[in-house]
Amino acid sequence: MTSPVTLSAQHLTRFHGRQCAVNDVSFQLRRGEVLGLLGHNGAGKSTLLQMLAGALAPSAGVAEICNFDLAQRPTLGKSCLGYLPEHPPLYRDMRVDDYLHFAARLHRVAPDRLAERVQLAKQRCGLLDCGHRLIGNLSKGYQQRVGIAQAIIHQPAVVILDEPTVGLDPAQIREIRELIRTLGDSSSVILSTHLLHEVEQVCDRAIILRQGKLIFDGSIDDLRQHSDLESGFLQLTADPEKKETQ
Repeated sequence: MTSPVTLSAQHLTRFHGRQCAVNDVSFQLRRGEVLGLLGHNGAGKSTLLQMLAGALAPSAGVAEICNFDLAQRPTLGKSCLGYLPEHPPLYRDMRVDDYLHFAARLHRVAPDRLAERVQLAKQRCGLLDCGHRLIGNLSKGYQQRVGIAQAIIHQPAVVILDEPTVGLDPAQIREIRELIRTLGDSSSVILSTHLLHEVEQVCDRAIILRQGKLIFDGSIDDLRQHSDLESGFLQLTADPEKKETQ
């Protein structure tokens, strides 16, 4: 039985002045899929994710989360969505527990479910021993965990992660990748990255942007088979975990 569609992008386009940052991009995401969004810096990845998260209005096209048009029904659409932008929205002077309770209230988690949701998010993100620590005193890897925890605390159908492993050391990268894989058990996930190896390890499917245009949409096996074509479009950097050129 085919899983239901949780996210739909239909001809999404975004101009910044005269420059077209995203050009007529269409694709779908189904429940349980982990989708890798590949592209070099400036390819339009973050602009696309901001439109999918309802943080940026498209110049043309439609973004839907769980069949809710983000332009027409933004509150309902965003209630089904968890979003970790490239720069996590953390308050460094707050303790982890206080911040996650704050995030849960923003996501309109019922008061009688707050403690349960905070505990579950901490458990899933490996933060059970960090609740009373100041976010600013945590390592970059643990700050990323807190960012992911706020994105999943309301148990959304779709989770969008923009470059969640940038700046982490190899051990932290492995831990965040494992966490992303587990998120795919209960949610649809979009992982934005410029590392082909990361997509191969974590994702079920990949799409590639080049100069704002969608140039590939297929399985990881398809991506490997067409790697000679793909490499002509995309400058992929070395994976810091493997220290080799992709």
